[in-house]
Amino acid sequence: MAKRNRSNLWLYILIGLTVVVIGIVAWRNNSKPKGEKVSIEKVEKRTIREMVSASGKVFPVTEVKISSDVSGEVVELYVEEGDSVVVGQLMARIDPDAYQSQVERGVAGVNTAKSQAANALSSVETLRAQREQVVAQLNNARDIHKRNEKLHKEGVISDADFESSQSNLLSLEANLRSAEASIRASEQGAKAAEYSVKSAEAGLKELQTSLKRTTLYAPMGGIVSMLNVEKGERVVGNALMAGTEVVRIANLYKMEVQVEVSENDIPRVSLGDPVDIEVDAYIGRKFKGKVTQIANSANNASSIAGVALTSDQVTNFVVKIDIDRASYKDLISPTSPIPSAPACRPPSISIRIPLKTS
Repeated sequence: MAKRNRSNLWLYILIGLTVVVIGIVAWRNNSKPKGEKVSIEKVEKRTIREMVSASGKVFPVTEVKISSDVSGEVVELYVEEGDSVVVGQLMARIDPDAYQSQVERGVAGVNTAKSQAANALSSVETLRAQREQVVAQLNNARDIHKRNEKLHKEGVISDADFESSQSNLLSLEANLRSAEASIRASEQGAKAAEYSVKSAEAGLKELQTSLKRTTLYAPMGGIVSMLNVEKGERVVGNALMAGTEVVRIANLYKMEVQVEVSENDIPRVSLGDPVDIEVDAYIGRKFKGKVTQIANSANNASSIAGVALTSDQVTNFVVKIDIDRASYKDLISPTSPIPSAPACRPPSISIRIPLKTS
């Protein structure tokens, strides 16, 4: 029994020593420096594609800001943000009462000017008739004076009668010159009256235009991307200053991306470069596009009269990229021709775009 116990003890000791040796060997193997892992492939000719990454936002290519040309209270508002509109659709109406009164005064002014012009023409006709009377009297006086000259030479009439005849002739000649001068002055007055009529009509046309501008119509078809007023608010016209922006219409059928590319990367970007567009709203999906415009000047450049640039400022250039509508064709349906995803809405979505430059 004692021999068996001693044999088991030696067996356990041997097993323990074996485990220790194995652990020491494993530790030494793990502590040895490992070589670099490399992968190898067959040598062949390939195309290297250089990528330029940039961040930006999605914008509609065409977006119109509509401001009021006249001042007044918004009495009617026919659209809401997100509505679709067509060309010529009525969107809002500004209180027209004041402008209607101005048009009525303008009409009265035109009628007054026309009446004055008619009076001036009538005066011209009256003076011409008076001139004809003076001409008739002058012709008669000339005939009488010729007879009196003959009679005076023959001694039939006295010197007083002859001088009276001559004085009457000279007086009528002066009257004729005066009548002709009055006609010329009256004709000029008639022309001035005609100009007054044209001026009054031009003023009336301007007032009528202001009255028409109290109604705002859509200049293009699209989506109401922004509505800045409510019914009952007052707007300021843009005749002498920047008018109140009432509504903004965007054409969402054609979208573009505007990104800022640093001055280090902009030399490698060219017009027509294909673009992969990654949008946060579509993880793992890439839309297609191409570069359509590259800014010639930095978007953060200071003017000559502005603050001087410092060397630590980052200089960026705006690059515009058209999004290929076919790349999101699956997001469009007959009932929804415009994708409802944020990627195809007006600016608010940040994206990253790698530009393929070679």
